[in-house]
Amino acid sequence: MAYKADDDYDYLFKGVLIGDSGGGKSNLLSRFTRNEFSLESKSTIGVEFATRSISVDGKMIKAQIWDTA
Repeated sequence: MAYKADDDYDYLFKGVLIGDSGGGKSNLLSRFTRNEFSLESKSTIGVEFATRSISVDGKMIKAQIWDTA
């Protein structure tokens, strides 16, 4: 079985959102990756992961973001 590298981007940034419970980390992730916001969101149980790719000056930038409980 061959491994295929995921090279559909020029830059990759990885981040982890940490902070107090109920501080808005999940809504920040949701707004950035899906352009959604919910006033009635529930607290995260475990970890959530999302990605977003954007083009800046002709370069593809991919962000991988972890949301902690």
